[in-house]
Amino acid sequence: MNAAVNDASGHVRPGVLSLSIKEKSALFAAYMPFIKGGGLFIPTSKQYKMGEEVFMLLTLMDDPAKLPVSGKVVWVTPGGAHGGRTQGVGVQFAFNESGKTAHNKIEGLLGGSLKSTRPTHTM
Repeated sequence: MNAAVNDASGHVRPGVLSLSIKEKSALFAAYMPFIKGGGLFIPTSKQYKMGEEVFMLLTLMDDPAKLPVSGKVVWVTPGGAHGGRTQGVGVQFAFNESGKTAHNKIEGLLGGSLKSTRPTHTM
C-alpha cells in the first residue's frame, strides 16, 4: 500500500490499495452491499479520512486479472475498535464503468449468500 503522493503537476494522487480475496467467505465479509453502487472493507493500518479518494487493485477469487477501481472512503474502523473489529476502511466504488464492473462481478460471485445474516467486517 502506498500513501498519497504528489505528481509532477503538484496534484495529490490517491493512495493505492491492493486487495486479493481468494475465498467466497472473505469476499462476503468484506463486501458492503448496503452502500449505493457497492463497496469493500479493506483491512489497513494506514489512516484515511472520510471522503478521501482511493484507488484499488482488486484480485477476486481465481481470476488472475486485477480490477482497477476508484472510490472514496465512506467507513473507518480505527485500531482498537469495540468488539475486536478489524482496523480498516470501507470504500464506496466510484459511479463509473470500473465501479460498475467491480460491483457486478462481486454480486455475481456472491449470488445467494448476499441474503445471509452472517456478520461481516462492517455490519
